[in-house]
Amino acid sequence: MADQMKDDIPQRDGASVKRFDYLSEVSCKFGRHHQPRKVYLTFDDGPDLIWTPKILDVLARHRVPATFCVLGAYAASHPQLIERIIVEGHEIANHTMTHRDLSKCEPEQTRLEILEANAIIKRTCPAAAVRYVRAPYGIWTKEVIAESAKAGLTALHWSIDPRDWSRPGVDAIVHAVLASVRPGSIVLLHDGSPPREWDPNADATSREQTVMALSRLIPALKERKFVISSLPQCRPTN
Repeated sequence: MADQMKDDIPQRDGASVKRFDYLSEVSCKFGRHHQPRKVYLTFDDGPDLIWTPKILDVLARHRVPATFCVLGAYAASHPQLIERIIVEGHEIANHTMTHRDLSKCEPEQTRLEILEANAIIKRTCPAAAVRYVRAPYGIWTKEVIAESAKAGLTALHWSIDPRDWSRPGVDAIVHAVLASVRPGSIVLLHDGSPPREWDPNADATSREQTVMALSRLIPALKERKFVISSLPQCRPTN
């Protein structure tokens, strides 16, 4: 399955791409002594007709915002979910058109994957202000960074990955986040599956564990005095 590539494909972050080229954690050094302990929830690979509404319900119940990194192909099929995400105060980010590994694409293909997704999001919901792009599998190259910048988008990565896509168990997802969280953390979660993996009858594409873990994570983060926030308008500062 394509999701297994998360482990098999090495990150392109050597001489060509450095951590400060993308946003993986939000800096808390703004010169004030009592900054809120902010953390940021992000969801990849949706919108999905089953799981995105369930996740939106949990977020609404706890009154916290999130960023949904959506695929253009799904945005075109489920415009009502894009509209709901925006209406309920969340943010839409670009996760490309079809979830291709951009490190294997020609520059023109990479450009189209980003720009076509942007166009569909804007056509579906003109109120959506797309500020960020997240590369499929988190694989960044200097070409992908360059095409993102040309599109006016900040490259968005993450600092905590509980691997919820692999369905390790609700307890494991919750523990992985709570064990690593700190002010400025960006948490990677999933509300869908890439097109090549999507199967409504397959347990592997179920996001039930993510929904259940989220219901526990939000209160646990609040108990630890974290404030779940919208991503800022800023450049990467890693």
